[in-house]
Amino acid sequence: MKINFRVNNGSSIKHNFFFVFRNTSTIIIHFNLKLMAILIFILIHWYGSLFFQSVFHHRYAAHNLFTMSKFWEKMFYLGCFFTQGSSYISAYTYGLMHRLHHAHTDKTEDPHSPHNDPNPFVMMWTTRNNYFNLYIGKTDAAEKYKKNLPEWERFDKIAHNYITRFCWIAAYVIIYALLATAWWQWLFLPATVIMGSLQGMAVNWWAHKFGYENYKLTNTSKNILPFDFIFWGEAYHNNHHKHPQRPNNATKWFEWDMGFQTMVFLQKLKIIKIKYQ
Repeated sequence: MKINFRVNNGSSIKHNFFFVFRNTSTIIIHFNLKLMAILIFILIHWYGSLFFQSVFHHRYAAHNLFTMSKFWEKMFYLGCFFTQGSSYISAYTYGLMHRLHHAHTDKTEDPHSPHNDPNPFVMMWTTRNNYFNLYIGKTDAAEKYKKNLPEWERFDKIAHNYITRFCWIAAYVIIYALLATAWWQWLFLPATVIMGSLQGMAVNWWAHKFGYENYKLTNTSKNILPFDFIFWGEAYHNNHHKHPQRPNNATKWFEWDMGFQTMVFLQKLKIIKIKYQ
C-alpha cells in the first residue's frame, strides 16, 4: 500500500499567515477607532456643554459681560440645547440663580453653597430644587436680580420638556450602543445624561472647598487650578468673586482663562462685544 504525503508549500503558509494577520489587524483597528470615537464624543460633550454654561449662561446671562444681537443670542440658546441635551438649563433662570449666589454667598439664602450641605450630591439636589422653583416661579426674587436677563420662554418650554429630555437620553444610549467596546465605557453614560449638573457641581463644590486663594474674601471661594484647561476659566472662582464684572477670570501671570480667550476670538468675528470694566 502506497501512502502519499502532501505538504503545503511556503507560499501557502505565508498566504495563510498574512490572511490571519490582516484580519486581526482590521479587528484591532476597528476596536481602537470605536474606542477613540467614544472618547472624542465624551470630550466634545464636556467642553461643548461647559463652554455654553461658562460663556453664555455665566458671563452673558448672569453678569452681562458682553453684548450681542438677538440673532446670535438665539444661536447661543441652540448651542446650549445641542451641547447640554438632557441637562439643558434656562439661561434666564441660571442667570437669576447665579446673581442670588453672589448676593448671598455661603449664607442660607445661597442657592448652591457647599457651606450649607454635607456633600456634593446633597448640594446638587438642593441646587436642582432651587433652580426648578425659580424656573416655575414658585420662588420669587427681587426685581433688581431680574434686570437684563436673556429670555426665550417658548424655547425653554420645549427644551425643558420631559419628553425632550427623554429623547436626548435615548440618543445617548444609542450612541453608546454603537461606540462602546467594553462594559466600563457605559459608566460614562450617567455623566453624559447629567453633564450640565455635573459641571455645576464640580465648580461650585470644589471651588468652595479645595484650591488656592489670590484674595482674602468673606466667603470660601477658591481657585481650583493654576492653569485652567478643563473648566473654560471657571476654575478661578476666588478671582471671580473678587472681580465679578471682570471678563477675564485670570488675574495672575500663570493663569489662563480659555473662556475669555474664546470671547476675544468671537469679538474679532464681530459676534459679541466685550464690556471691559
